Amino acid sequence: MTLDKIKKGQKVQICRIADELVRAQAIRFGVCEGAVVICAEKLPDGPVVIRKGHQEMAIGRGLAKKIAVKEAL
Repeated sequence: MTLDKIKKGQKVQICRIADELVRAQAIRFGVCEGAVVICAEKLPDGPVVIRKGHQEMAIGRGLAKKIAVKEAL
């Protein structure tokens, strides 16, 4: 599953970030492969907003399609 497919409030674990630029930006926010995040908001045809702790990060829909996730327990 990819990040663009998750629902608001869903908790997921980042499995793979294929795009190097997105990976570098995510690491600055403490989000890397293996991190557990929550979908804070999902705007129609817009970005997916994820939250880790008190940090929120908006990821464009095109980039969200390049981030593989799985459901977190």
